[in-house]
Amino acid sequence: MSRVLVVGGGAAGMMAALAAAVKGHRVTLFEKNEKLGKKIYITGKGRCNVTNACEPQELFDNVVSNSKFLYSAFYGFDNNAVQQFFETHGCPLKTERGNRVFPISDHSSDVIRALSGALEKAGVEIRLHTPVKKLLTEKAGEEGSLRIKGVKLLSGEEAKGDAVVLACGGLSYQATGSTGDGYRMAQETGHTLVSCKPSLVPFHIKEEWCRQLQGLALKNVNASLYIEGKEIYEGFGEMLFTHFGVSGPLILSASSYYQTAAENLRRKKEKQAGKMGKTAENMGREAPALLKLDLKPALSAEQLDKRILRDFEDNKNKQFKNAVDGLFPARLVPVMIQLSGINPEKKVHEITREERKFFIECIKGLTLTVTGTRGFEEAIITRGGIKVKEVNPSTMESKLVSGLYLAGEMLDLDALTGGFNLQIAWSTGHLAGSSIP
Repeated sequence: MSRVLVVGGGAAGMMAALAAAVKGHRVTLFEKNEKLGKKIYITGKGRCNVTNACEPQELFDNVVSNSKFLYSAFYGFDNNAVQQFFETHGCPLKTERGNRVFPISDHSSDVIRALSGALEKAGVEIRLHTPVKKLLTEKAGEEGSLRIKGVKLLSGEEAKGDAVVLACGGLSYQATGSTGDGYRMAQETGHTLVSCKPSLVPFHIKEEWCRQLQGLALKNVNASLYIEGKEIYEGFGEMLFTHFGVSGPLILSASSYYQTAAENLRRKKEKQAGKMGKTAENMGREAPALLKLDLKPALSAEQLDKRILRDFEDNKNKQFKNAVDGLFPARLVPVMIQLSGINPEKKVHEITREERKFFIECIKGLTLTVTGTRGFEEAIITRGGIKVKEVNPSTMESKLVSGLYLAGEMLDLDALTGGFNLQIAWSTGHLAGSSIP
């Protein structure tokens, strides 16, 4: 039986502590906040999208960074196992559109309650208001390799342990305690930090008309994202216009691919600038992109044209501005009329085929210019983190420090919206805790 210390009382940390305790280890969980699961409490607008009920093998398709690293973690504790865990521990679940799984109560507090009860039953010692300052290591052999021996608390107290699980989260929702402490502690023991960016985050949009639509939500929209003319994302779902641009599930997923493409573009331009003996400062930092919205994805351009002709025939004596109410939500009508270039006072029977064709192009390809993303204060997760090549994917144990395990958002892993990021936390935490000998 080992003495196990877990740093971080979020999703990955709680699951790691529980898995280690169930295996028979003596476990202490350190959390710097006043309660466990502070970030879980606010996820999914307070409802907590626990996981996704897709086929287990589909989990990998929704991971944006380093999906192959998660093979052992996902298959060792998949989405079915997560659902069974919560159902068994008094938190009944339901599945909604997009296979998103939530507590039946719609209260994230029930998720935390289930975990807390399981931890208490397993005998895990929980120390709240207890921030950890650094990892304690010692040389493990003549070659200079390290092994863990415990942690040092901010208070100065040292806690000895045979194994430590580091699960401190990333940089998103910093008010919940995710302030990068885990990154610093891992780096101090020789680990590499892959540059961190906000992910699953809203877009800033250049066009002023976008702000006129603040608060308008659109369902069943198709979105395509382009950088330098290349399509990097295409998806279907819901979106929301805001005072700065666009948000909503569809946009948040697109942002994951935007970050990857923007980073690749920055590197490409830095390389090109280097060859020319110039600097590439700021190049690609906020890569401009085009977001094209198909407001009527269920209709082809030809079908939409026939629909519009029917509407025009039914309203042939009306002005254009009064004949398209059935096509869009009320607040969107004046914007679409403006973008069409058609005189709003023009009678519909006077509208030319060319004008109608351009109007259809606006509807099927409403174009917005993405100028960047919002920051960590609005990001759901962190993109980047501790380099996964320095972690054993079969156990989550560090390859640099024996007895040190890493789990959750602090690793360079991120996925699309829909419960997939919490699944990463549950799976990696469970693998880390259950792998401790």
